Amino acid sequence: QVQLVESGGGLVQPGASLRLSCAASGFTFSSSFMSWYRQAPGKEREWVASITSRGDNKNYVDSVKGRFTISRDNAKNTVLLQMNTLKPEDTAVYYCYVPRFGRWGQGTEVTVSS
Repeated sequence: QVQLVESGGGLVQPGASLRLSCAASGFTFSSSFMSWYRQAPGKEREWVASITSRGDNKNYVDSVKGRFTISRDNAKNTVLLQMNTLKPEDTAVYYCYVPRFGRWGQGTEVTVSS
């Protein structure tokens, strides 16, 4: 079955970097559009970034443009989110999502705090 497993979250100071990873299985990853979402405490889940199946088109929410980079490795069935210059407002649980199947991962928690 479709499975998404995120990893890479943690507690970091403002200005630091983290790289999130999402390992996919149970479907043809190389044909699938992929997205990252996040949900901050007390807020609704919001879209963060998306990448097309071949990685040739990427989009970001305005608040992370220039700081976050989404990428994928179709040989490893993995989608990544490189997060630089992290801010306290980036604190959230980050989720991997495959729209084609409407499936979410379990999430990985990112906390940015001094």
